Amino acid sequence: MVMILDKQELQRQAAERMELIEQLLEIGAALSSSYDLGELLNLILTKSREITCSDAGSVYLVDNSDGLPKLLFKAAQNASRPNVSFREFAIPITCKSLAGYVALTGKSLNLPDAYKIPPGVPYQLDRSFDRDIEYRTRSILVLPMQNRQGEIIGVLQLINRKIRADVKVTRENVQEVTQPYSEWEERIIRSLASQVAISLERNQLQESIEQLFEGFVKAAVQVIEARDPCTSGHSERVATITVRLSEEVNTVNYGRLRNIKFSERQIQEIRYAALLHDFGKVGVPEAILVKQKKLYPAQIEVIRHRFALAQRTLEMEYAQAKFQHLFKHRIAHSETETDCPFCKDLEKLDTELSKKIEQLNKYWQLLLEANEPRILAEEPLAQLKELSNYTYRDIDGQLKPLVSPEEMAQLMVTKGNLTDEERLAIEAHVTHTYEFLKRIPWTKDLQDVPIIAYGHHEKLDGSGYPRGLKQDEIPVQAQIMAIADIYDALTAGDRPYKQGLPVAVALQILRQEAAQNKINPDFLELFEQRQVFCAIGHTLDL
Repeated sequence: MVMILDKQELQRQAAERMELIEQLLEIGAALSSSYDLGELLNLILTKSREITCSDAGSVYLVDNSDGLPKLLFKAAQNASRPNVSFREFAIPITCKSLAGYVALTGKSLNLPDAYKIPPGVPYQLDRSFDRDIEYRTRSILVLPMQNRQGEIIGVLQLINRKIRADVKVTRENVQEVTQPYSEWEERIIRSLASQVAISLERNQLQESIEQLFEGFVKAAVQVIEARDPCTSGHSERVATITVRLSEEVNTVNYGRLRNIKFSERQIQEIRYAALLHDFGKVGVPEAILVKQKKLYPAQIEVIRHRFALAQRTLEMEYAQAKFQHLFKHRIAHSETETDCPFCKDLEKLDTELSKKIEQLNKYWQLLLEANEPRILAEEPLAQLKELSNYTYRDIDGQLKPLVSPEEMAQLMVTKGNLTDEERLAIEAHVTHTYEFLKRIPWTKDLQDVPIIAYGHHEKLDGSGYPRGLKQDEIPVQAQIMAIADIYDALTAGDRPYKQGLPVAVALQILRQEAAQNKINPDFLELFEQRQVFCAIGHTLDL
């Protein structure tokens, strides 16, 4: 009979051990799959309490962010007080508190009754928690969480090991319904704490990597803006609008957008692509990138000197003509004679000179007007062609055009301020962006950042650049970003070469683009209906 009982007890113990092993394996899998810190900490507490039948527990993490090591109270659970909320706070790492002692020494504490701590020890229970929530802490197990380098990164604290999982602990029954933690439970939880520490370290490493990359992205945006101060803030605004519109798409359960859903990581992917969509501008010549008018400032200065030289040359030529006339026709009449043919000839020369200088001044004003980046009318274009034939005599005596053919080609640009070659150089920034971004070893959930950024200037009808893709070939994320990019370009008030348009006018232009199958009309309709532009502080004045 005794042998039969021993066999049954062994079978029971074996079953319990198998169940424990399965629990630990499940915990390990759960810890490996969680990347959210709050979720991870609550998972740690839940599983630790389940294994030990603990009523409550808490997790502290070591924080060295400001150079002063401290413990952050990060998570807490209490089955008997489920409605009590806990706030995060910091405590110094000293031997006075239970958690501080464990964090400082690396030793675990297993106290049968925290209110009856032996004399002579440096630590004491902070009873204010019990007073605040009308609770009674009795048995307590406090364990260090150490990473692979042996550094203590946190403290796991379990409270009140219950005799049954379903019992509720009160001040009155705490002695009857709780029991001390056994050495076996301490070993198991210590082993679990080591596994937890590795998961926390991985989580912190992941967070550090994300912070590092976030810093890199922000630095990259600053580089773009440093090269092109005129578009300062553009990348952030485009990212804000793109993310907001993507989030709005997630809420649509009708029409063509109902099947488009973005996960949290995909939203982050869209954000990075939007922030970095113009990074390729670092590969565009700076003179073209910051060009404000049709001619570069240095060109205007050179032309101004030519006009001044042309005027001086005219004045010298006419001065010489007057001198030769004086020399050839000696004074035969009195200077007081008003009908002197000689004087009339000089006046004629002065009049001719004045007309030619006046013509030069008109040409200069015409040039300044044509230099502005706006659409040229037919009359200024005709006058520019006239100016292109104007020559002056240089200091070496050679006749040269007042405005060179290259300069005239720039002035004859009918819309905007860029020549075809300069526009191609600007448009190449998209390819530069893609070539740069695809060199980054993106994680699997961010691997589409380069291709999304690559498509933000494509048009649904294939008229965009750089690849001339059509709608089915353009990622939907890029189609969303295209609306944000165009909208900000239209409304931005920091461009020296144009004024920002009112929201209503910008929306009208976007609707025209959608009607011509340039941008996605469904995304634009949502953009307008949900007033996504409010995300950057814009309002629609009706």
